[in-house]
Formats: sequence, C-alpha cells, structure tokens
Amino acid sequence: MLSVTELLFLAGLLLLLGTFFSKISSRFGVPALVLFLALGMLAGSEGIGGIYFDDPLLAQLIGVISLVLILFSGGLDTDWKTVKPILAPALSLATLGVLITAVLAGLFCVWVLKFSLLQGILLGAIISSTDAAAVFSILKDRNVRLRKDLAYLLEVESGTNDPMAVFLTVSVIQLLNLGWGQLDRVVISFFWQMGVGLALGWGLGKAASTILSRITLPSSGLYPVFSTAIAFFSFGLASLVGGSGFLAVYLVGLVLGNSEIQFKTTLVRFHEAVAWMAQIVMFVTLGLLVFPHDLLQVILPSLAIAFFLMLVARPVAVFLSLFWAKLNLAQLTITSWVGLRGAVPIILATYPLLSGVEKSHDIFNIVFFVVLSSSLFQGTTVSWLAEKLGVSRELSRFLPSVTFPVTPRLETEILQFQIFEGSQMVGRRIEELHLPAEAGVCLVLREDKVLPPHQVLQLEAGDTVFVLAGPESIPRIREIFSE
Repeated sequence: MLSVTELLFLAGLLLLLGTFFSKISSRFGVPALVLFLALGMLAGSEGIGGIYFDDPLLAQLIGVISLVLILFSGGLDTDWKTVKPILAPALSLATLGVLITAVLAGLFCVWVLKFSLLQGILLGAIISSTDAAAVFSILKDRNVRLRKDLAYLLEVESGTNDPMAVFLTVSVIQLLNLGWGQLDRVVISFFWQMGVGLALGWGLGKAASTILSRITLPSSGLYPVFSTAIAFFSFGLASLVGGSGFLAVYLVGLVLGNSEIQFKTTLVRFHEAVAWMAQIVMFVTLGLLVFPHDLLQVILPSLAIAFFLMLVARPVAVFLSLFWAKLNLAQLTITSWVGLRGAVPIILATYPLLSGVEKSHDIFNIVFFVVLSSSLFQGTTVSWLAEKLGVSRELSRFLPSVTFPVTPRLETEILQFQIFEGSQMVGRRIEELHLPAEAGVCLVLREDKVLPPHQVLQLEAGDTVFVLAGPESIPRIREIFSE
C-alpha cells in the first residue's frame, strides 16, 4: 500500500511525463492517447513502475469523471453558428451510425470469436462510438489541417455519440442477464434517456448562463468552481432520473459557451486545461488497468476486428448515415477514417467486468487492443489522407493568447498569428484583413523589429501578427487567419 507521500509523488511524476508526452505527440504525429496508455502500461505491475492496479470500479469512476470534464470543455469551446449547419448529419452519425457500427462489428465478432449473438453485439456496442477525447485531441493538433466543416462534423459527432454507445452497452448486458423479455423496456429506455438528457442539458445550460451573467461572486476564482460544479451537477441529475448524463453535460457546455457570461474566455481556458489533465489521468489509469501479457493472447482476433471496424463497419455506417447529406466521396472517406476509438470503449469494457458477464476479461483485452490499433493506424495518417483526398487546409499558426480581464463582463485578448510561406495572408495590407469592428492589429513582429500597424505596408512570410480583440470576435478572427 502506497503512502500519501508516495502517491502524490507518483501522481506528479505521471502528470509531468504525460505533459511531455503530449509534446512528443504533437511533434511526431502520434496520438496523445497512445502515449498516455503506454505510460500507464509502463508504470504498471508488468512495466518498470511496478504499480499493481486491478480495480475496474475505480478505473470506471475515474474515467466517467474525466469524460464529464472533457465533454463539458468540448461543448464550452464549440461555436453554435459553426455547428448548426452540420448538426443533422452529426446527429445521424451519433445515433444511426453508432447502431450500424455496433451491429456489423458485433456480427463479425460472433464469426471470428465464436461468441454468442448477444456477446458479439455487446463487443460491437462497446467499440461502436468514436471518442471525444481522441477526436478533439487529433483535430486540434497543429499537424492535422482538416477542412473546418468536416472538423466541426467530427467534433460534434464524437461529443454526442457516447450516450448511444452507453445505452447499447448497458441494454445488451441487461438482455444477457435477464433475457429477451426486457427488449420492450430497452426501447422505451432509449427515448427516455435521450429525451431527458436533451431537456435537462438545455434547461440547466440556460439556467447556468442566466446565473453566470448576473451573479457577482466575491472572487474571480469562484467562477471556474461554479462552472465545474454545474458540469458535475448536470451529469449527476440527468443520470439519477434515468437520462443520459453525457448528453446533458455536453449540451450544458454548449449552451454556456454560446451565451453572454462573465469571464467567459477565462472559463474556456480553465476547462481546456482541466480537460487535458483529465485526459492524462484517464488514459494513464486505463493503461495501468491492463496486463500486457493478457494482450498477447488476443492479438490476431483483435487485429482482425480492428481492421474490420476501420475498413468495413465504420465506412458502411458513415455512407448509410450520410447518403442524403451534401458530402462527396472524399469527404465521406475522411469522415470514415477519423473514427478514432479511445477511452470510452475501454471504460465501457469495464461494465461487463463489473456485471460478471461471461468472457468479460477477453472482451476488455480485445477492446484495449482495438483502441490501440485504431489510434495508431488512423490517428497517425489523418493528415496524410486529408491531403491526398484534397480535404485539408492551410493554417496560419495561432500562438497562445493572453487574456486581460478588465472587468467581470469585459475581457480582452491579444491573439498571435504566425504567417507562413504560401499563406494567402502574404502580401495583404492590414485593412484588407477585414477584421471585426471591435478588433484591430496592435503590432507586427518582423524578424527583430516591432512594427506598429501604420508602418506595415503588407504582411510578409514569417511575420507574427498581434491582434487585440474581445471574446465575441475571436472565432471570426481565427477564421480570417485560417483562410
């Protein structure tokens, strides 16, 4: 049993290593979740760390808490105006797409693993959804330059398809334990979970935004505490009344992020940091939970399932779910390929373990290997495939911004954009940028010279442009510099 001192030391060490691993991930194009999982496995009982961890219930608890924080942050950072045009296809993918993937993958598992029908469908349901943490992470990587409309589609899908996967997993476990007589209750439960999650998410989001726009707390540091409390409260309340807590917390974040609230930019930055920490903690914990020698026994069937999922189940689900949408073959193909699996399937794989389902340990090990395979094969090739298909875009690299909280209701940021060689920004005059009225270029850094706007005849490759802006104009400014 570790002492408190040893536990804090190890926690700090793993977080530090996770932070450095995220830098390696960005540099070499390897998805961060792979490195975090590897870190957990190295720290585990069969790795150099020697930490013995075999508690699925605790791992599930840590995973759910982390997912709540990640989904809330994802919703908070999503601009409704950009989401609205792609909402219908995203929801189609998040529901019908997940169902088709679960059925196809499940039938394949029955054939390959000689599972019963329900056992196969259970495994298919567990790996049916894309992972919000994995997709958010890969799409925000500077090496991935996916077109904005496709990136928004994939982000919203990954943020809203967890409830469907959770519902399918829990429902199949019910059928395994109680029999097909529960099927009618399962169908009714689906509509109740989604309806309650939707209603509570929207309602609590509106209530929280009203409070945050009017209340004056004694310290600015209490506003992030309030927003974090709202995230946990919305998930808990929705779950307690039988609704989808994951859907509710994502919608609360979405409503808050698109409302006029105090210290909005500060809250977005705070929850982005918390979401990163949650990712590290969650993936390292899940890496600790697995025993590498168990994976050796399921390598071949796991690889077969992973490739079937990537090359057949996911593409078929995407094409059937979006045949009516105005997407061409290249766009449908890249949407199929960015179907990364991550923490959600591994967390869902703990449900059969805790329910005593037959072959649950095999299911967990297969799911873990499928997640690793998906992340390695798909995550590392997204940028390359996007360029080959012609659905990538060039990005002006925007550097970390600085926030100046002038008053609780007024925050100003200085945004930094680097102009790269070949960018459409090269050769433009400042007035040709057509920035929002409430924003303006305050200076341009060119080599070792600091130039005020009136001395800049036109932008050049290598320039760093500093823009002073309010929070509402930031999305538009980033779009301008990303064109």
